[in-house]
Amino acid sequence: MARPRSFDEAHVLEQARAVFWDGGYAGTSMDDVMTATGLGKGSLYGAFGDKRQLFLRVFADYCDGLLAAARQALDPAQGDAADQVDGFLRRSAEGTAADIAHRGCLLAKATAELSQSDNDVITRARATFTVIEDLLTTAIERAQDDGRLTQAASARDLARLVLAASRGIEALGKAGLYGQDLASIAETTIRLLHADTVPSPASD
Repeated sequence: MARPRSFDEAHVLEQARAVFWDGGYAGTSMDDVMTATGLGKGSLYGAFGDKRQLFLRVFADYCDGLLAAARQALDPAQGDAADQVDGFLRRSAEGTAADIAHRGCLLAKATAELSQSDNDVITRARATFTVIEDLLTTAIERAQDDGRLTQAASARDLARLVLAASRGIEALGKAGLYGQDLASIAETTIRLLHADTVPSPASD
């Protein structure tokens, strides 16, 4: 009978994610992961497989976290759709500005490094972006129906604009663009989304 694991799997994956996030896939060895987690090679390989299998598990968990956050932020039951889309952009700028180490997004980092060499990574990345795009499209459709966002383009095209702006903000922030400049990108995109609409009455 196999012995039960004596470690917290979620905690180990979190530690492994930090190592891959800092060093990249190619720059991280299993020795690095063993040092960070305190586990021996046998325990790591027995629980997660080789380095690639461990990374794919870490990457999948990270993508799942992004999708959970996007679903919560754009939940139809949780508020005004236009405000949710605006908030999505503003949080991108705020979160990127707060990343003073310029660590960036693991999804973007892994995609840039491995998209030409690992089909599983690019497939998961595309699937993640597709779901986020779908969530944005649905929110923008609701906002257009409410007269809160422009109908100068389809909801799908506007969703892609928002996603591209969000990803661009992250990339520029990683390159060192100042927080106020990132916020300006978000606010300019928001103004375009609200162009040709009637402003909602100010609340008392």
